[in-house]
Amino acid sequence: MIIREIKENELKDLLELYTHLHEAGVPADTEQLRNTWDAICHDRNHHIIVCEADGKIVSSCVCVIIPNLTRNIRPYALIENVVTHADYRGKGYATACLNYAKDLSVKADCYKMMLLTSAKSDSTLIFYKQAGYNCTDKTAFIQWL
Repeated sequence: MIIREIKENELKDLLELYTHLHEAGVPADTEQLRNTWDAICHDRNHHIIVCEADGKIVSSCVCVIIPNLTRNIRPYALIENVVTHADYRGKGYATACLNYAKDLSVKADCYKMMLLTSAKSDSTLIFYKQAGYNCTDKTAFIQWL
């Protein structure tokens, strides 16, 4: 198992992994996709963390470090798109990705990390609790656009 940040030439592999998250398929290779990928790759605060096993990307999460003017001007981190390929679940790969994200957040002097999930299954919620997240400190509200 290798935990690292994604490389620019691995977009196709990442998009295929996202089909195990909630995506219905891999999006078309459009100018918008390429521009978005380029912006992500060149944003020093946007980290796509991957776990490589058996020579392929099997798990990933996104960690975005957000500059902030409160809490002694300390940033915070947002974790999104936590996913593991269905054939590789339960082996600690997502936990390793989340731990890497935590290390990045600590190095950036973040005062908190936030993670939202739409999952309702006990196993997923327990997984996030075991990774150090809690669901009692704050209330999340979502407005879909």
